[in-house]
Amino acid sequence: MPAKKTYIRPADIRGLSRLAIDATLGLTRLVETMHHNIARTPGPLGQYTQEPTRGITGLVYRTIQGTTRLVGGGIDALLGQLTALLDREPAATSATREAVLAALNGVLGDHLAASANPLAIPMQLRVEGQPLVLDPQALAARLPQAGGKILLLVHGLCMNDLQWRRHGHDHGAALAAAAGYTPLYLHYNSGRHVSSNGHALAELLETLVRAWPVAIESLTIVGHSMGGLVARSACHYADRGGQAWLQHLRQMVFLGTPHHGAPLERGGNWVNVVLELSPYTAALARLAKIRSAGITDLGHGSILDDDWQQGDRFARKRQRHCVPLPQAVPCYAIAATTSAAGGKAGKTLPGDGLVPLHSALGQHAQRNQDLGIPAARRMVACGLHHLDLLDSPEVCARLLRWLS
Repeated sequence: MPAKKTYIRPADIRGLSRLAIDATLGLTRLVETMHHNIARTPGPLGQYTQEPTRGITGLVYRTIQGTTRLVGGGIDALLGQLTALLDREPAATSATREAVLAALNGVLGDHLAASANPLAIPMQLRVEGQPLVLDPQALAARLPQAGGKILLLVHGLCMNDLQWRRHGHDHGAALAAAAGYTPLYLHYNSGRHVSSNGHALAELLETLVRAWPVAIESLTIVGHSMGGLVARSACHYADRGGQAWLQHLRQMVFLGTPHHGAPLERGGNWVNVVLELSPYTAALARLAKIRSAGITDLGHGSILDDDWQQGDRFARKRQRHCVPLPQAVPCYAIAATTSAAGGKAGKTLPGDGLVPLHSALGQHAQRNQDLGIPAARRMVACGLHHLDLLDSPEVCARLLRWLS
């Protein structure tokens, strides 16, 4: 019986090892903090401290942390040498591996990037799960049927480019067949700040338009969930930097994008509040703050550096600058509701389980916050959850109508 093929790479093992060491150190610090607060006996609602313990107790914890770092450094050095010898990145990958990496990056991606962990996903344009080399000759060889109508699809939080195909359907493939688009798929670390990904996408698209092997007629972007925020951020920074690719942008479509935030994520801040009420549980509030910068940005609909560079990103109320949609670029929004019945959008219908209708449609009670997407460019799809937007025949038909 042939051995079962595995797609795990040596670099994956090294990345998981680093993550395990980081988790051990973090857990040790958490236990030390709880130990210190319990020893102080300040009362159930008294003041707590985040300071390390002292004396013999402190020496014990410092020894544990020092030993963990020493052992972790040795393991990492050894795995680094083995990776250099063994790691031949295979052309093939598995959907399961890609999905696990995408979810891990969505939750911990900012930490993975900051610690240079091999598990951190680099931003790339991909086709069929393989990265594109942004060189005219390489693109012409890889995409011999490339046309002048580029379609960029940008996935959401904890997802990857392969997941645009759901239940056998791919909006990109459908638009390619019906309207002659050349679909490209962005693959990125969704745990980083939305604005950090926005900067990177703007630079990537600038490189792409210079390297595209044929004359560009148009660039169309379809963003699902967080992908729409990343695309808006890229447009903002491209406009500020005078980048050329923005001149080719003709249309943008947002599928379930939380333009004004997703309350489900903001609920995590209430966990912090409750845990910090008691000095005995205050240390556990760190666990609620493990969630990535991308997740907290999604919760508030933040797309600018200025939204997070000052203040606490875990604050229940956070400053968010309203950024208008790109001028002279028709923008469309499709929202989903779990209700099978119709109704007045944003008033009587629930959202898609993650994003409220008004947020997905860019609507806001304050006029200066409303994105002003015309009714003719909005759609509410009934009886769908957030991920159903990726394979809904009704959604696909509307995309074909708008973009053909």
